[in-house]
Amino acid sequence: MKEIEGGVTAAKGFKAAGVHAGIRPGKTKKDLGLIFCDVKCAAAGLFTTNLVKADPVLLDIETLKDPYAQAIIANSGIANACAPNGMKHAREMQKITADAMGIDADLVLTGSTGVIGMELFTECIADHIGELKKELVSDPSGSDACARAIMTTDTVKKEYALEAMIGGKPVRIGGISKGSGMIHPNMGTMLAYITTDCAIAPSLLKKALKEACAQSFNRISVDGDTSTNDSLIILASGLAENPRIEEAGEDYQVFRALLSTLCVNLARKMAKDGEGAKHLITCSISHARSVSEAEQLAKSVIGSSLTKAAIFGCDANWGRVLCALGYAGVEFDPAKTDIRFASSAGRIEVARSGRGLAFDEELAKKILSEDEVVIEIDLHDGESEVTCWGCDLTYDYVKINGDYRT
Repeated sequence: MKEIEGGVTAAKGFKAAGVHAGIRPGKTKKDLGLIFCDVKCAAAGLFTTNLVKADPVLLDIETLKDPYAQAIIANSGIANACAPNGMKHAREMQKITADAMGIDADLVLTGSTGVIGMELFTECIADHIGELKKELVSDPSGSDACARAIMTTDTVKKEYALEAMIGGKPVRIGGISKGSGMIHPNMGTMLAYITTDCAIAPSLLKKALKEACAQSFNRISVDGDTSTNDSLIILASGLAENPRIEEAGEDYQVFRALLSTLCVNLARKMAKDGEGAKHLITCSISHARSVSEAEQLAKSVIGSSLTKAAIFGCDANWGRVLCALGYAGVEFDPAKTDIRFASSAGRIEVARSGRGLAFDEELAKKILSEDEVVIEIDLHDGESEVTCWGCDLTYDYVKINGDYRT
């Protein structure tokens, strides 16, 4: 596989756009995005595990009972969650888009992100849907505009695209995502939209999406909060004209690897762009008894406020890492556990067999001062390994969330 340009417009048949519609009064950024395909697509989605679900999420779950779609309309600024007339406005958003694009309403998926509890008045969407349709393009600028339209506290846009040969045909896949805070497995306060021109049965598209999500978005954490609006959606146009994937054979495995690589890239970008974050934290667990146990342990480390604070302070306080392992709810032997810190500045072992080692504090500080830091943990207890991603906890996180609504 190879990296290409284009984000959600890289695959054949897809266009995208983003405009400022005035969703939230007083804001001037792009806040309304649209992804549209020339043809009806196979579709699949995964959504928040929070029992409190935003109305656009509930509407998408209902719409995807028939696993086909042709458009995704999404706004930032207001989450349309726990809000007055939430479902009414979500359906209006769906119908406004369908009427403008000349398709059935049940081929439109909706997404919202932003402040919970505020009413989303759809007049501004109706007023700007014509402009949004006019702005639709199939080049990278369309993906860029759409990626920026769904951002809230994100500091950078998040998009990626790849290409690989499947069934003798070049198949493209691309995605955009947003998410910076209120991120915790499983999935985060994220909108992630993926497009591909692969020809694949809807059932296998859903299967691949679940497997890719488990290895990516479900392995990141910023702050321990699971959002009401998490949505991960993929559309497949089939325009690559590869032999349609109907079973989990070799072509399916290539597609799954392509999708997983894309999702890991977007997930890492979300973790690195955690609200106020200075460091991307990667936690790698090796020689665990099972993947599920390794994942539970790694998530405990990246979710530990004390570990996150230590990385922010460039303090090689490995005891906080071992402590986080200890309350993860997984049986392991601390007396077999080794811990190392690593980055582009080097690698240093700080604990062996559960006991501290004498180490160069200056080198450790230099290693932890890089913007990407790896915590390597060897359990010496099996053959499984897992990697999860998080970020440090900074003063700015509190500042950003202290007055987010006001």
